[in-house]
Amino acid sequence: MTEFAVVLISASSESESEEIISTLLNKRLIACANLSSKTSSSYWWKGSIEKSDEFIITAKTRLSLVAKITEEVKIIHSYEVPEIIALPVLDGSRDYLDWLNDELPSNE
Repeated sequence: MTEFAVVLISASSESESEEIISTLLNKRLIACANLSSKTSSSYWWKGSIEKSDEFIITAKTRLSLVAKITEEVKIIHSYEVPEIIALPVLDGSRDYLDWLNDELPSNE
C-alpha cells in the first residue's frame, strides 16, 4: 500500500474552498492544496439531474490522514453529502514525496 494520497474535494464557492484549505493546512492534515477555478458540475441528486458551479480542491496528504480530513471537511462544508475522494499516489518525484513526508505528521 502506498503512503500518500491526493484528495479531491468539491465546494460551492471560492470562500468555502479557501476555508477548507486553511483549516486542513492549519491542522497539518495536508501538506498543500491546489484550488481550481470555477467549473460546471452535472450530477444526480435526489432523483433528478442537477447542474451547478463548483470549485475543486486537490489536496496532498498521507492515506492515514484521510479519515480526519473527511471529518474536518464535513464540519465546514455546506453540502449534505460533500465529495471527498482519496486517490493513492502510486509513484512520483522522489524530491516531492520526500517534501510531503517532511511536511506531514508521521504515521501514528
